[in-house]
Amino acid sequence: MRMSQEGFLSLGPNGFYRVAYTDWGDPANPHVVVCVHGLSRNSRDFDFLAAELARDCRVVCMDVVGRGESDWLEEKSGYGFSTYLSDAAALVARVTKPAPARGFAGRWRRRADATRLDWVGTSMGGLIGMLLAAKRGSPLRRLVLNDVGPFVPWNSLFRLKGGIGRKHAFASFEEARAWLREACASFGPLAEEYWDHLARHSVRRLEDGSWALRYDPAIGRAWPSQPDPELPLGPEFLRGVDLWSAWNAVECPVLLLRGADSDVLLERTVEEMRRRKPGLESIEFAGVGHAPALFDAEQIEAVRDFVLRNDAEARRRATA
Repeated sequence: MRMSQEGFLSLGPNGFYRVAYTDWGDPANPHVVVCVHGLSRNSRDFDFLAAELARDCRVVCMDVVGRGESDWLEEKSGYGFSTYLSDAAALVARVTKPAPARGFAGRWRRRADATRLDWVGTSMGGLIGMLLAAKRGSPLRRLVLNDVGPFVPWNSLFRLKGGIGRKHAFASFEEARAWLREACASFGPLAEEYWDHLARHSVRRLEDGSWALRYDPAIGRAWPSQPDPELPLGPEFLRGVDLWSAWNAVECPVLLLRGADSDVLLERTVEEMRRRKPGLESIEFAGVGHAPALFDAEQIEAVRDFVLRNDAEARRRATA
């Protein structure tokens, strides 16, 4: 299966920086699925899902700035949803641009503008997707929210942010792997190959021989303790993130995935989401907290079924 590491320059208030992404499948495929990770994770979390989806789609998995192969910001206050949405919009423009294809007698023709853009977002990546889907004229056709909704309790945010700065350097890869397995235990019961994959792509070796996590420790400082117009807090500061107005504006079909033991996506939040949007589809995975890793067959099949639904009919219309 084709996979390449790509990137582009994005511009923030303090200069240019590089945003990296993995690109799976046929780059000319008009069905594009963008996958975006959680707060301290990276694009390689989606490798197993992407390998399956890439049989039928082009799959683009972004390293949000400050994570994975993307640059770290010099001005740390730039880590926030305004930046993330701007970068995501730039990525969408990049991967949905009509690509040339060979036509009869070697002439160039442009691909039909039938690009179908779906979004799969885990935790923070889901919030980015929700905010994009709520914008007027949003190109998102389908949205998968992986263990996140319009309301995130403050105690859950505090726990997620607190884990970022707790430990960042390790004497050996084995020590880093053991720490990650404990820190990510809420992902659920995973086979050893998945833990190996997660560890391999979560750390980098430093010049002194030690190992460090592949993100800027400063990413938690502005999430959401500093003002961000894209991510308003609730009426009371300690309530948490409140994006119900954005959820009300989402018009595309949504699949909601939830770990049955999640403290980030509460059952009452799911109930309210469904009350406001009766067409919401949701699936709960037993024995999983925050968040389903999208590594095993059941979770992958749930996403695959949703994004590929009616795809054969869409291809027929595009070529008619």
